[in-house]
Amino acid sequence: MTFAAAAAEGAAGTLPSAATLIVIGVAAFALPLIAGRFRVPAVVLEILFGLAIGPEVFGLLARGTPDFEFIELLAELGLLLLMFLAGFEIDFDGLERKGAGPIVLGLGVFGLILVAAWLGFGLLDTDSTNQRIFLTLLISAASLGIVIPALRGTGRTGTRLGQITIVTAVLAEFLSATAIVVFGVWVQSGFGLDLLRVPALFALLVVMLGTVRRMAWWYPERFDRLFAAHDPDEIGIRASLALLLVSVGLSEALHVEPILGAFLGGAMFAFVFRNTGELETRLTGFAYGFFIPIFFISVGVQFPLNALADSSVLTKAVLLIIIAVVAKLIPSLVLRIRGLSFRETMAAGVLLAGQLSVIIALAQFGKDELMVIDEGLEAGAILLVGVTAIFSPIVFRLLAPPLDTEAAEPASDAPYP
Repeated sequence: MTFAAAAAEGAAGTLPSAATLIVIGVAAFALPLIAGRFRVPAVVLEILFGLAIGPEVFGLLARGTPDFEFIELLAELGLLLLMFLAGFEIDFDGLERKGAGPIVLGLGVFGLILVAAWLGFGLLDTDSTNQRIFLTLLISAASLGIVIPALRGTGRTGTRLGQITIVTAVLAEFLSATAIVVFGVWVQSGFGLDLLRVPALFALLVVMLGTVRRMAWWYPERFDRLFAAHDPDEIGIRASLALLLVSVGLSEALHVEPILGAFLGGAMFAFVFRNTGELETRLTGFAYGFFIPIFFISVGVQFPLNALADSSVLTKAVLLIIIAVVAKLIPSLVLRIRGLSFRETMAAGVLLAGQLSVIIALAQFGKDELMVIDEGLEAGAILLVGVTAIFSPIVFRLLAPPLDTEAAEPASDAPYP
């Protein structure tokens, strides 16, 4: 047998069929273009596409086949990149510039969201206390991927409404994701020394990145390549992916859920290196250019469409969406103490209710790893993303019409009133 033939035979056992490769490749390229034309988030079309090619519709991808396993492998990497970027995009420098006032207020709003969600899920007749806690933390998250573009599009990034909403969204995204995975450690191991595994992971990442930061201070000419706009070897991308793999490896060694390692790795990088320059843009382009869309397509492939045929499951999914939106609207009323009008507080609540990718990853974690929610509630979480990702920015624009951008934007770094 020739070397080429042997290589082809080996590849046949690992690569999917030609049709699957072509369809997935074309979809990853074309779906964002179609989504932009219809003004819907690309994630919505990617999930719908996955549903269409999955076993419950056209059946191009069937569970247990080499095609399905290959896509799942790519999707797993996409999930880790998604969680890494969720931490990487946190603007710690911006939080420090705004001072303690907006952080305290944001924490207060987030606390009220938790209370409202907890009370709301008391009406849902959850199966267990663990399920109620998980759902409360899940819907308390926010999505900067919706908040920032909507505020920029209306010229409100630098306004009081914009600043409060951004700070609250940053805190909600970070605290919810961290709390869910810490809760996961407790569910899997209970109270005891095992809970120290998360602080241990956090400490290891801080020490590691602190050491890198010190080395960068000693040898700045060598570390400048991390953030250089044009580097033929893409050292910045390589360093980011190395950090992702090391963070996930440390998580595995400490028996902590890998998505927490990925999230904390990105967050610690953002905390230690405040001005990442073009690196964040290039890394986001690399991840969202292919691997993260594959994750969303995979979510669609595994979407439990048949489960929603059960009226009780569909009712739970709809109630989940209602509770998630109301739990953001009511606490937002407290923003009136900062001089916002009723319409502005409702606009902030609607924007905070918008969800994107991270909640899908966390819902999958709750079903597959913690087993505290079922397929129906996971489907409800996915539907929540589809509904709020489309309508949240639209309703926000209706409640908070665009301002004069030139007049509003310069206030973005002003002291918080």
